Amino acid sequence: MDTIAARFKLIVLPFLSISLLFLPFLQATDFDYCDNKGNYVVKVDGVDISPNPVISGKPATFTISASTGQAITGGKAVIDVYFFGFHIHQETHDLCEETSCPITVGNFVLSHNQVLPGFTPPGSYKLKMTLSGAGIKQLTCISFDFKISFGASESSVSDS
Repeated sequence: MDTIAARFKLIVLPFLSISLLFLPFLQATDFDYCDNKGNYVVKVDGVDISPNPVISGKPATFTISASTGQAITGGKAVIDVYFFGFHIHQETHDLCEETSCPITVGNFVLSHNQVLPGFTPPGSYKLKMTLSGAGIKQLTCISFDFKISFGASESSVSDS
């Protein structure tokens, strides 16, 4: 009986360990470029939202993995939010507040933290993010869907 258990551990445990390495990729959010024919300076590799779904009244982080073939010294990130197709919010951020500047050629990560008001209605939303740089009208433009759920999660209930 011990040899069967030992063989099981030798076969299954490495498989589980390797599977866990790919877990972050399985949770990535699908995104679309605003213009599929656009020749963007910044190529987006992936979008991650944490927590997913976003919980109203709690902090959320939107992380964009990207790469560029040219150095970027600064710019801005314009974020537009849509609810049931209606534009409900826009904000503009300095690109260098969302990532380290200057952005060198190669891979980089853009991260935005947001706390949504507690009265934010639950449902499906669309976020459109446009990056522009000095002298470059559009570095990239993507959109993706995300969900918002109501307030208290199980962890906040158990903490009280």
